[in-house]
Amino acid sequence: IRVLSAVCCLFALHCQAFGQCTLTDLRSGDLLFFAPAKDNAITKVTQGIGDVAIDHVAIVRAADSVITTIEAVHRGVVEMPIDSTWARARQKSETVIVGRINSGLDIPASIARALQHLGKPYDFFFEPSDSAIYCSELVQKAFVDIEGKPLFHTIPMSFHTPDGKILPYWTEYYRRAGKTVPEGALGTNPGQLSRSRRLIILGRLYD
Repeated sequence: IRVLSAVCCLFALHCQAFGQCTLTDLRSGDLLFFAPAKDNAITKVTQGIGDVAIDHVAIVRAADSVITTIEAVHRGVVEMPIDSTWARARQKSETVIVGRINSGLDIPASIARALQHLGKPYDFFFEPSDSAIYCSELVQKAFVDIEGKPLFHTIPMSFHTPDGKILPYWTEYYRRAGKTVPEGALGTNPGQLSRSRRLIILGRLYD
């Protein structure tokens, strides 16, 4: 219990260091990073900004005073009202951290590219070569700079813990699907995106 309390306190301190951001502060092209209340199989093998565990990312779209998010969730790539996204996060006791590209992002082109993926199925096996797509892959494929070049690059995927061993969860997860763990294959993850030098962290999202 003491260890758990210490972890929770450390998590709270990291989040407090980001400051505050409200729904009205959001702009098109902002990224929302979701930190779950408890560690999971994704956060145990990836690293988020400030050592905060992050397992999901969504793209903000603001058009005609209406704010929505474009994101790859388990039912596929969807666009939904920010109120629904925020309510989902609160229901799950998630912390939401807002990031903004510091320069060079072609916002209209990036949003248009993200919208092209609407309706695609979620990629449960994180395979960038197929037609399905996962949350950080959507950002990586959508975001381009003013010259039309990708803003984020792929990195070798990690399914291992700090000691270098693949998490047993992922070994079993892929075994059940008749696949091998794609350790080292090129991909991306939301924690990695949150640590990008192209990003400014605006703060923790509040009402």
